[in-house]
Amino acid sequence: MESYDILALAQMLTRWVHVFAAILWIGQTYLFHLMERNLVAVPSGNAVGRMWMLHGGGYYQVEKRNLAPGMPEQLVWFKWEAATTWVSGAILLGLTYHAGGLMAPPEMNPGIAAGVGTGAIVFGWVIYDMLVRSPLGARPVLFAVIGLILILLLHNGLTQVMSLRAAYIHVGAVIGTIMAANVWMRILPAQRKMLEAVRSGNELDRSIAATGPLRSRHNSYLVLPLVLIMISNHYPTISYGNDHSTLILGLVVVVGWIAARWLLGPGREASPSGTSTLS
Repeated sequence: MESYDILALAQMLTRWVHVFAAILWIGQTYLFHLMERNLVAVPSGNAVGRMWMLHGGGYYQVEKRNLAPGMPEQLVWFKWEAATTWVSGAILLGLTYHAGGLMAPPEMNPGIAAGVGTGAIVFGWVIYDMLVRSPLGARPVLFAVIGLILILLLHNGLTQVMSLRAAYIHVGAVIGTIMAANVWMRILPAQRKMLEAVRSGNELDRSIAATGPLRSRHNSYLVLPLVLIMISNHYPTISYGNDHSTLILGLVVVVGWIAARWLLGPGREASPSGTSTLS
């Protein structure tokens, strides 16, 4: 087997893992949002709402509860799907673009392209996180407008140092990193703090309780344009290879966010007693 075949095989297997893990991750996120929208309120007790579900010939009753003393020790944490998606995506980025020679055309420096691309992935998360934690994070419409502008500036800047295809996929890598970091660096730590507060009898911090639902909702909005960005290499003439690729990217983001708004419905304010962990 030649080296090219080995690289192609590695890319195929990694992409297989990447796509399936992403299906699990995002499918679970949207499933929980579906449950949030269809819960029937429970008038008393520690339960917030219940619903019946049918799947695969089985009938399931799902109940959402507030955090309270006596919570079970055994909890299912939805986290490895996000980690697997991000790790496999990072490996795939390296195999396809860095090792595959797609980072930069001959007239550009692939080392500079790799450095800028990596820096964009890291600082994209840092900037996003700072904006969410700022007063802007409480103003969703303005936050979305500024986020859209930053995405377009990022893409335009990346096209100056790397190939058009690499620029598109690196915008997707920045968005994917934000989503995975939301799960591992914000949602999960916040949930652990809430559980610890309940077990120790301390009062719950409302701002911590709001972290999970807010970041999960951001992820649910970000994933729709991300999916189209990730498959853009199959349609170069109407995506990254188009003369108006930045404008098209902006349109993809806006349409994705509108679709997410329709799918998710109105946002819900986090309860100080805790909410479901969505990732």
